[in-house]
Amino acid sequence: MARVEPVEITEDGLLLRPWRATDADAVHRACQDPDIQRWTTVPRPYLPEHAHRFVTEVSPGDWAAGTGAPFAVCDPASGEVLGSCGLVSIDAGHGTGEIGYWTAPWARGGGVTVRAARAVARWAFDSRKLRRLIWQAEVGNHASRLVALRTGFRVEGRLRLADPAPDGGPQGWIGSLFPGEVPAPGETGPAGPGTLEARRAAVFGRPQPVLFAGAGGGEVRLRPMEERDFPAIVQTCRDPETIRWTSVPDPYEPADAESYLTYSRGAWAGGTSACFVVADAEDRYAGSIDLRLSPSDPLLADVGFMTAPASRGRGVMPAALTALATWGFTTLGLARVEWRANVGNTASRRVAEKAGFTVEGTARGGLTHRGERVDTWVGALLAGDLT
Repeated sequence: MARVEPVEITEDGLLLRPWRATDADAVHRACQDPDIQRWTTVPRPYLPEHAHRFVTEVSPGDWAAGTGAPFAVCDPASGEVLGSCGLVSIDAGHGTGEIGYWTAPWARGGGVTVRAARAVARWAFDSRKLRRLIWQAEVGNHASRLVALRTGFRVEGRLRLADPAPDGGPQGWIGSLFPGEVPAPGETGPAGPGTLEARRAAVFGRPQPVLFAGAGGGEVRLRPMEERDFPAIVQTCRDPETIRWTSVPDPYEPADAESYLTYSRGAWAGGTSACFVVADAEDRYAGSIDLRLSPSDPLLADVGFMTAPASRGRGVMPAALTALATWGFTTLGLARVEWRANVGNTASRRVAEKAGFTVEGTARGGLTHRGERVDTWVGALLAGDLT
């Protein structure tokens, strides 16, 4: 592969230049950051010798071999290192490259990496004549995803990661960028501050919250599912009424609860659903409730819930549903939350109506339930209904 001549790029208030031996201390300090260690494949612990090798051997070696183009992102006035951005791989034969970046913890919040990534992309297309750039990140790395979106990448799906971060998940997001798609310097571009995408990245990029609701004179908590909930979940999912009205596996085994825990954690990381356990005042399992975002309408979600037998009729689930829908409207910016239940499931309908949902009608053959199409009630709560 042909050598890539090291260059410097000055654009949009940044200087991008090849790494120097004198940058080792800054790289070492930046890579102590928990987020960089969590989301990248840097060694753990990250030692001074790792930083020294990166700036004196790995980086210049990539330029010399033509396999990469790593840049130090710097303040042009002070020379301070603000981050890393560049092409972590180049396939000259196919005209493609993959972008990678991290932001030093002392430089976050100023759009440094978005500006740097746009500059690298423009250089890759204009000077290197590449025809496509690829971006990959572990599902859950919403900060990296936002940078990619603001750089112009289209996030096109998921793939299994070939080299996941230690303790990271196996699934990654992947996106692509083509010439002509990079926003101009100073242009806001997609997923800018204040957009729904940015708002939700801030939510799903943090640990799942705990929500509180009053029920029957007491208080219930909506919290992430934990392994200690397994016995109560198994018991609830073996209850005849649960089996009758939901699609839980039958028979329901402890392994099914483990699978659902994996699903719920992955759904939160991916920003597609918020799955909560409803716990009573003593933090005992009282039910489960999920808010699932529509993949086609960003302002729409639907809910599903089940109540533990011992907690039925105590107002637990209407309170939980009200709290979750309110959180969806105020925090996620939803406009409509839908509820569906098989015709005849009057217990679920009472929960929805007590939470303020309007039953809008019956969808004939609206759902598949245990191998058969069944009629379903359909209802909804709108953001304006809470005012």
